[in-house]
Amino acid sequence: MTLQTLDAAATAQDVLDVMEQDGAAIVRDVIDQDALRQLTAEVTPYIQTTPMGRDDFTGRRTQRTGALAARSPSCRALIMHPLVLNTARRFLAPFTDRIILHLTQTIHIHPGSQAQPLHRDRLAWGRHIPRQIEPQFNTLWALTDFTAENGATRCVPGSHKWDWDRRAEPDEMAQAEMAAGSVFLYTGSVLHSGGENRAAQSRLGLNLTYTLGWLRQEENQYLSCPPHIAKGFEPELQELLGYTQGNYALGYFTDPERHTPGQDIQPPEAALGRKPRRDGSFSFTEMEALDFSATEQL
Repeated sequence: MTLQTLDAAATAQDVLDVMEQDGAAIVRDVIDQDALRQLTAEVTPYIQTTPMGRDDFTGRRTQRTGALAARSPSCRALIMHPLVLNTARRFLAPFTDRIILHLTQTIHIHPGSQAQPLHRDRLAWGRHIPRQIEPQFNTLWALTDFTAENGATRCVPGSHKWDWDRRAEPDEMAQAEMAAGSVFLYTGSVLHSGGENRAAQSRLGLNLTYTLGWLRQEENQYLSCPPHIAKGFEPELQELLGYTQGNYALGYFTDPERHTPGQDIQPPEAALGRKPRRDGSFSFTEMEALDFSATEQL
């Protein structure tokens, strides 16, 4: 069993076609070696102070390091990568008006690490989301070469269409073998896991995932990347972190330390010192004109 690999000239539709069939795809050589070195240099100091995982799922020989939107300018560029972001938005569009960033995490699998149990990432929300709704679009960027020996991610192509209780047989599994600078893309419903590292070197990947704007994020971006840091980002990235309304009445706030007569409910952008953009989606400016009295009486 193998995973389909596309070249860097692939379009979002090319990727979506493969993911519809297999639940996963590889796009090779998306970022160059200079960008790769810069990104690795930015995240390495944080990885070095990160403890190993606490159990077999997080990996007793694996370091998982987060808050990367705040810590790494190069990571922010990958979050906004045109091919990935366009594909993520199109993939999740049937189920949401906006998408948000779900997780930023480097995954550093050391020699001797055992294979992680196969799982579906969507089960972070349990089985409460109906099967016909796909809540998640995931990416794993190779910061080192991913090989069968050093723990390349295991994946079961097509398992996003299986019954949730079906178990994968060994011959149904593939590994996301790819050169550094490539990216593995996969749905929240496909079975996958970190592989066993039988090599002498560590395997380093960058996990950036996206979800529906109306779901709770796995990584709390408002704590991992608080307003005093996020206010310096470009507006589109701020919105991906969640600093915008997910839809009508989703995500507004009231500043408990300030009271301005005639102003109480505010859009998230106010915490960053700006107003919502007019981008064609439902904006708080439109929302302000609506009557909140019924909501306030609940």
